[in-house]
Amino acid sequence: MTDVIAAPSVRALAAQKGIDLATLARELGRTTLAREDLERSPEAPAGDSALWQVDHGAFGPVREEAMSRFARLAASNLAAANALIPQVTHHDQAEIAALEAFRASLRAEAEARGVKLTALAFHVLALARSLRAFARFNASLSADGATLVLKDYVHIGIAVDTPHGLMVPVIRDVDRKGLWQIARDIADLAARAQARKIAPDEMGGASMTVSSLGGIGGLGFTPIVNPPEVAILGITRAQVVTRWEGETPRPVPVLPLDLSYDHRVINGAEAARFMAHYAGLLADPRGLMV
Repeated sequence: MTDVIAAPSVRALAAQKGIDLATLARELGRTTLAREDLERSPEAPAGDSALWQVDHGAFGPVREEAMSRFARLAASNLAAANALIPQVTHHDQAEIAALEAFRASLRAEAEARGVKLTALAFHVLALARSLRAFARFNASLSADGATLVLKDYVHIGIAVDTPHGLMVPVIRDVDRKGLWQIARDIADLAARAQARKIAPDEMGGASMTVSSLGGIGGLGFTPIVNPPEVAILGITRAQVVTRWEGETPRPVPVLPLDLSYDHRVINGAEAARFMAHYAGLLADPRGLMV
């Protein structure tokens, strides 16, 4: 590779640093080089964030905003999870016409109880039932990968978007609670998370986490598993699709669902069965009240 494309200023800097542009281009596998290519340390290992140290102000006006300690801790955990866990995301849908009709039928009772009955309460309840039916999803893998810890409790984390960062408070013993209590717990934890009144011991020990973007939008996403959990459920905005009964089109409201899981513990067939079970519970929500 001899025809290297580089600006005169880049060539001058290369001469100053004693860098052979042809050799560098060959190492990088391309012919066009920029100033930042010369400023990287050749000894830096792959994945070393020092490679990202760029003087952004050289390209235009910038301003800086310090990352909070909480945000830095969360970022570190997410980066480690994404790097170390072989994650797969299963995308699915659940028909929700019956769920929304049932929720509407409970509106008067919800007002009388003083409870805000959101669709998320049904999701948490359905997820608790599903975790009881599929034990490997309610588990954690030991740090050395040698032992799978199967849990005889169901605690569900609720991802809450707050001004100070993402928080995941946990609802305890969901499988032993009814719909109304779950709805109360969700409202309480969400409000206290916004006010930064969640205690540290209220944010650990979840069986699985739910991350819902339904109130914002989106067609789907790939949530990152929150270790030591082995799966996480993502929910986006409901949409109407056309289903066919013979030659007759039928509009059906469906909810996109995204299940990311640790492939060391869960395989694709297990994930598909889990989601089919979960979607079935949402499609017939009266069964959840039994």
